Amino acid sequence: MNSMQIKIEEATKQGKVGLIPFLPAGFPNREQFWKELEELDNAGAAVIEIGMPFSDPVADGPVVEKASLKCLDDGIDLAWIFDGLRKRKGQFKAALLLMGYLNPVYQYGLDTFAADCEEAGVSGLIVADLPYEESGFVKDALAPHGVSLVPLVGLNTSKERMKMYADGASGFCYFVSVLGTTGQRESLPARIKEKLVEAGEVFDIPIALGFGIKHPDQLTQFAGLMDAAVFGSALILHIQSGKSSAEFMEPWK
Repeated sequence: MNSMQIKIEEATKQGKVGLIPFLPAGFPNREQFWKELEELDNAGAAVIEIGMPFSDPVADGPVVEKASLKCLDDGIDLAWIFDGLRKRKGQFKAALLLMGYLNPVYQYGLDTFAADCEEAGVSGLIVADLPYEESGFVKDALAPHGVSLVPLVGLNTSKERMKMYADGASGFCYFVSVLGTTGQRESLPARIKEKLVEAGEVFDIPIALGFGIKHPDQLTQFAGLMDAAVFGSALILHIQSGKSSAEFMEPWK
């Protein structure tokens, strides 16, 4: 069983939602980034999602995009991410997940990327612009190294298509709550409940709700339908205001 699934299920057994905070690698700067990860880990994150900065982040809203492009300008790349994670391997209680787009991974070399994930203690990968039909070669490269390709489904994903993603899936299923880019929202679409029910009938791995999540109160209406919550934009804005990750995580515990 992938460590992401283990960590999320540990939280659900305690009656909690698995917490999956997202930060772009190198945010807010090279040194502080590792301190923020430490705080998120100590504050009870089940999985920590690390963004791989990319020049054309089509799924990212303005907050994440601006932060990621700054990291890119600061010279953050996959080599820097893997080097930092190797040095800290074994220090995190949370499972580690990389999120980004296919181009940087492909340019890095898929086999090298997969091997470096294993060496650095990375359990999973999200590729936002990789459809199911084109994902086979990525899964094949990751599998020997124990790295899961996390499936992305959402409001416009039919139950039949969910079954395609569920076949052989591991780690967790990322349910995208809105039709659009990332970013905190005051309210979430009413159809989420019925689609989460469908996802729960199809997937036998935990389901994480993401996109638009900014406060734990938003999750009460989905109790019993999801196992974990992903949040990024709200955390980024919190850190940009000079506050700590530990403070942000407090209401979520």
